[in-house]
Amino acid sequence: MTGALLAWVKRSLRDLPWRNTRDPWAILISEVMLQQTQVNRVEPKYLEFLKRWPTPQCLANDDLAELLKFWVGLGFPRRARNLHAAARQISGCHQGTMPDSLEDLLRLPGVGPYTARAVMIFAFEADIGVVDTNVGRLLARWSGDSLRPQLAQQIADGIVPKGDSWLWTQGMFDFGSTICTKRKPKCQICPVKNFCAWQGIGSDPAFQSAGVTRKQSRFEGSDRQARGLLLRALASSSLALQDAPSVMGLQGESARAEKLVRDLQREGLLNLKNDLLLLGNSLE
Repeated sequence: MTGALLAWVKRSLRDLPWRNTRDPWAILISEVMLQQTQVNRVEPKYLEFLKRWPTPQCLANDDLAELLKFWVGLGFPRRARNLHAAARQISGCHQGTMPDSLEDLLRLPGVGPYTARAVMIFAFEADIGVVDTNVGRLLARWSGDSLRPQLAQQIADGIVPKGDSWLWTQGMFDFGSTICTKRKPKCQICPVKNFCAWQGIGSDPAFQSAGVTRKQSRFEGSDRQARGLLLRALASSSLALQDAPSVMGLQGESARAEKLVRDLQREGLLNLKNDLLLLGNSLE
């Protein structure tokens, strides 16, 4: 199976900007941006980000508010807040140099097992595996079983070809997004079909398997939408507290609006000064 998949990868690997670097900072940025955000939305923002903040020190020296303004359109602003905190930790604890061990990466704010492993593979070419939604789907279908997280990680680590972790992992991502897709997988042209226990027949073992993305709740009318509308407005200018409900589309729901504002304050994404809402944390 390994040889067949690697041969496919060498013919089919997509050209993406974060695949042209081994800079761990740039790779961290790409991985954070790509969490639950489509590739075509990330590409231009990724390149713009690195022009503005090419090193952890550059971001650490800037205000969180500036990063939050930049982040509009990428969604999930907690990622930006965590990234800013990580940059400050890298600058303060690692002399501005990205950590090169899994343990130290996992200590960075907002960096979990997947992101830490991705940096280790794509920057330092460590012979370890990662489990994201595409990889989780592949592993479940190949094995024919819905996998628990620990077993999925063990399998992912065990099938990495030594010395080829970078190419193998990028290939797994592309294979899952173009061939072994969530819906209508192209089993008829799959180069590793003979090694797949499922082969598109019967119930999909990837359903609810480790790493496989669950369906998100409805966005329209959600708290996520309301929060995003407020942060987008604050990226342009400050806002009177009394205007927050209308900006969030919550006219007549003042209690809900007040709760969301408090939540955003607690998360360090906005602050209140003289009845004005502003982006960022006033304690920076």
